[in-house]
Amino acid sequence: MIRLTAAALLLASAAPAWAETHTIEPGEGVQERLQEALILAEPGDEIVLAAGRYALTDGLSLDVDGVTLRGAGMDASVLDFTTQEGAGEGLLVTSDDVTLRDFGIENAKGDGIKSKGADQIIYHAIRVEWTNGPDASNGAYGIYPVEASNVLVQDSYIRGASDAGIYVGQSENIIVRRNRVVENVAGIEIENSNFAEVTENLATRNTGGILVFDLPGLPKVGGGNVLVARNAVIDNNTDNFAPEGNIVANVPAGTGVMVMANTKVQVLDNALVNNSTSHVMLVAYTQEFDDDRYQPRPVQVEVRGNIYGSGGNAPDFAGGDLIAAAMGGTLPPILTDGLHQGLGRGDNVPILTLGLTKVGQPFSEAQPSLLPPVPITSTWTNDPVALPEGMEARLK
Repeated sequence: MIRLTAAALLLASAAPAWAETHTIEPGEGVQERLQEALILAEPGDEIVLAAGRYALTDGLSLDVDGVTLRGAGMDASVLDFTTQEGAGEGLLVTSDDVTLRDFGIENAKGDGIKSKGADQIIYHAIRVEWTNGPDASNGAYGIYPVEASNVLVQDSYIRGASDAGIYVGQSENIIVRRNRVVENVAGIEIENSNFAEVTENLATRNTGGILVFDLPGLPKVGGGNVLVARNAVIDNNTDNFAPEGNIVANVPAGTGVMVMANTKVQVLDNALVNNSTSHVMLVAYTQEFDDDRYQPRPVQVEVRGNIYGSGGNAPDFAGGDLIAAAMGGTLPPILTDGLHQGLGRGDNVPILTLGLTKVGQPFSEAQPSLLPPVPITSTWTNDPVALPEGMEARLK
């Protein structure tokens, strides 16, 4: 009997039997009430946002592990930051095992939701929107996990970010799936990250649909092992509205998928339609850098199994119109600056190389030509990303 009692006590101490549900209603004092709930929550607690519009004047923060913040739906429970006084993010999360689901964020002065160092984080059915549409004064990022491992972003909607709708940076073990990204500068960006899957998303009316980048000078450099598959990347022709000086300010309008300075990237089985510069671009980093760890070229990229619609009819880079005219009015579906190292494709699809020979060379020095068919020659594969056991079960 004593042993049974001791075992029962151990089980009780291991499970969050004390977990509570805290329901927040919109209305007077909601800024203080909601932030207090986020501060006082215990691991295992759930904070429920009742349906309605929450008028907030400052950003929110969460630093407690194992908390769920849940609304009644991305259009039903709305955190409205239109009158936000500070310039920070709408919500900042710095704790692990957090689940964010079923609510909307509008008009944050900074990023919509940023999580930093927050491992095992889930973003599910979140809407982040700047309701005035594309504008350089909008926040930079909609959903922004950074410096984390085990990240899941799914079934969400982001519109109007002046940098990237969904940005995952300096992280690893990442799944971004079934999202809609509309009228952002970059729809989805995977930057300086490893082992990522970007699948079954709709990227439309952005400047660039899906970007896979690596940049120098950051704590984590050397991104790679990224799968971009089964996405619909359509009509990404919005004029670039990023503030001057941002790296994405250089992304040409009309970009479908862009791979820059990454290793082992697969672009497979996507539908790419009406992207007026190029459906798929492979480019090297063009700016000066002082980082011995950095590889500025795209290395070991596979592009195959994609469906290509119209596109390449209005390239948005210096001399692009002349190159298109010389090729009969449109650029081929795949464009490389010529600085890639290792390119495999399984389709009989033309590839245009600009013929650059050194990193940093301007496009104005292009010597364009078509590459001959390139067979798949890689000996590597991207293993499926496996999130920790029990992580996705938090959504049930």
